[in-house]
Amino acid sequence: MISAVLLLAALAGDWPQFLGPTRDGVYPGSDIAPAWPSAGPPVVWKRDVGEGFAGPVVSGGKLILFHRLQGREIIECLDAATGKNVWSQEYPTAYRDDFGFDEGPRSAPVIAGGVVYTFGAEGVLTAVDFATGKKLWQVAAHQKFRSPKGWFGSAGSPLVEGGKVLVNVGGQDAGIVAFDAATGNVVWKATSDEASYSSPTVATIGGVRHALFLTRSELVDLDPANGQVRFAMPFKSRSSASVTAATPLVIGNLVFVSASYGVGAALLEVNGSTFRKIWANDDSMSNHYSTCVFRDGYLYGFHGRQEEGQELHAIELKTGKIMWSVERFGAGTVTLAGGRLLIVGEKGELTIAPASPKEFRPSESARISGGMIRAYPAIADGRLYVRNEHTLICVRLSP
Repeated sequence: MISAVLLLAALAGDWPQFLGPTRDGVYPGSDIAPAWPSAGPPVVWKRDVGEGFAGPVVSGGKLILFHRLQGREIIECLDAATGKNVWSQEYPTAYRDDFGFDEGPRSAPVIAGGVVYTFGAEGVLTAVDFATGKKLWQVAAHQKFRSPKGWFGSAGSPLVEGGKVLVNVGGQDAGIVAFDAATGNVVWKATSDEASYSSPTVATIGGVRHALFLTRSELVDLDPANGQVRFAMPFKSRSSASVTAATPLVIGNLVFVSASYGVGAALLEVNGSTFRKIWANDDSMSNHYSTCVFRDGYLYGFHGRQEEGQELHAIELKTGKIMWSVERFGAGTVTLAGGRLLIVGEKGELTIAPASPKEFRPSESARISGGMIRAYPAIADGRLYVRNEHTLICVRLSP
């Protein structure tokens, strides 16, 4: 049996999927330096990248970058320590953004069982061998299931569970689809709802596995083995021009969900195939695209619309009580590492502060990048990987 110490060390070296090894924005390592040099954390390497909001993922000392160059969606493997290319796999894409935004892929890759899975902006699901980059299979899911384009294409990251790849496809009679991880064959289909931009999560609640998806109009809890829906709760803005993008968080038998556009947040207690709503409001936490992190009874995250200026909030999980609020903080992402909040702002600022409900008191802050950062960062082996619309940068956070 692998010891807890060895398991922690193994996890600390990997960030193999969206929101990290446990899909909750928590970095399990303890190698983040207590202070930085006066010039900020040292840059290890940086390189040019193509279009895309897909965050990088890291496993076994290799980084997967999913981006677009000259009409091709490219799955590229880099040496995580140097940024040098190991292999690449690509295919054509004709995706066009209706609002003039970035036209690259939005969905973070997943590394599982020696395979890399990606979900492109046009809904193309691809599996490639992690060691060699050889394409194993590919499914044009949006075309196959007649999924609408939506406002911004496909953005939810796939979820690998029990030998299956679960995807929020949003197709006709195929809202959520499970594909065989080895072949790409369809295993089951569930719901008929359109897809949101949220990535799903999976957890054990009461000894049973639950997959939780935020679709276009509701929270869906289903059995990942067979797609049987346990319950669905309406969770949608009254505005058609809205998005739901944050990932559900599972804490014990509690599920926290949040969205902007007047939706707000809700905390549910799950018991088998039923749930009880503990609280819900639009004042405590209204996540636009960034997911909260949880520590010792409290949630920390961004509240409000990105374009209107966001606040940074700390709230009590079980009541929704606001413990502190920092106004006009700006938009960004928040990750938890060793009891500290690692906040990457959209304009390239990196801020570290203790995850404390008493006050927000940053200990370190530095600008590590320019441009606009929308992709989620990755943390592995004490290194932080951040991409803007032009550059992928690696900075060292360990001593």
